Amino acid sequence: MYCERCRLVFDGGKCPECGKKSKRDVEPDDACFLTEQPQIFSDMLTDILEQNSIPYYTKGVYGAGLAIKIGPVNERFRIYVLYRDLERAGDIVTGLFESPVDDPAGLFADQEDRDTK
Repeated sequence: MYCERCRLVFDGGKCPECGKKSKRDVEPDDACFLTEQPQIFSDMLTDILEQNSIPYYTKGVYGAGLAIKIGPVNERFRIYVLYRDLERAGDIVTGLFESPVDDPAGLFADQEDRDTK
């Protein structure tokens, strides 16, 4: 099922995010939520999506006014891709961000290997 409000694909009758009942199945051209990341990681991810020819769009979480006040480096972005590209894009996200909590981009994975030797 597909929630048009949250742009989530899910199993079951209700969206896990907003609780709205879905009335339709997902279509290949539906925009689907991929991930939410801080600016630096969203920039890195969108660059890789472009390299893999995966169309996307981003939306700032805080909005322009608050982002200016807190500083653009503290802004978070939600990234959306078309449903037909969701699996491929999800594999990219998993490869980039599946690492220890204190190292979300896996920047120090090689360092940990060296430290254990």
